[in-house]
Amino acid sequence: MTTTDGWINEDHDGMRYGLAGRVLLEETSPFQRITLIDSDRYGKGLLLDGCWMTAERQERHYHESLVHPALCSAERLERVLVVGGGDGGTARECLRHGEVQHLDMVEIDGRVVELCREHLPSIGGSAWSDPRLQLTVGDGIAWVAAAADASYDVVLVDGSDPAGPAEGLFNRTFFEHCRRILRPGGVFATQSESPEAFRQVHLDTVRLLRQVFGHADPLYGWVPMYPSGWWSWTFAAVDGPRYRQPRPERAAAVAAGCEIWSPRWQHGGFEAVPAAIERDLED
Repeated sequence: MTTTDGWINEDHDGMRYGLAGRVLLEETSPFQRITLIDSDRYGKGLLLDGCWMTAERQERHYHESLVHPALCSAERLERVLVVGGGDGGTARECLRHGEVQHLDMVEIDGRVVELCREHLPSIGGSAWSDPRLQLTVGDGIAWVAAAADASYDVVLVDGSDPAGPAEGLFNRTFFEHCRRILRPGGVFATQSESPEAFRQVHLDTVRLLRQVFGHADPLYGWVPMYPSGWWSWTFAAVDGPRYRQPRPERAAAVAAGCEIWSPRWQHGGFEAVPAAIERDLED
């Protein structure tokens, strides 16, 4: 991250992605450097280790895209696991589904949760006071490895780029445990980076999830503040690509409150695979 003449920038691979604004605070936790900013365009925002994570007027692009394709298509929604997601946005969107009875959220850095609750309260919203949410400050990789077989209907990975504390969220062992703890009819989803700014990581993630689960597909959308603005989320299931078909009753219950997600948008996002990416994934 650099700050220059009133701009806060993420520097990535010869490019700079910035917002005009000011740094509110910066500190180093045992896990990473945490920066909170106030921007002219998108309101208050969060960077971890100098990389953009979220902002008040950007977060729905990310959170709705990760959550609703999975929760609208799983066989059941009684138990949901979120790995990461310290800003609370993924939990908030999950808890909009009335069928969710229990949501475990495992975030490795408790300081991220504290600062987001204090400075970005609108992102977590009512999730923090919802009795269905059980927050655990701890290692999500260890949590998944220790969880019982077939213990969750949906597993969502809301982690940062595959470096630092999130590095272990992008490997076969972790994904195999995620498959193991899914109930029959369950859905797994993870953010899977930008196919432009992180092309190889994106391709490797989709390929590996297809090997582990049998069925996995990327959904393409956009998060303008992220490197390249073009982003992806990959969904996986064992019993077929059920994540492509949202249940009408579940979709109807949440769509009116969404800014980005709808069944129509989701259909287009799954179909928007660029030709070169499609060829690479078929190799």
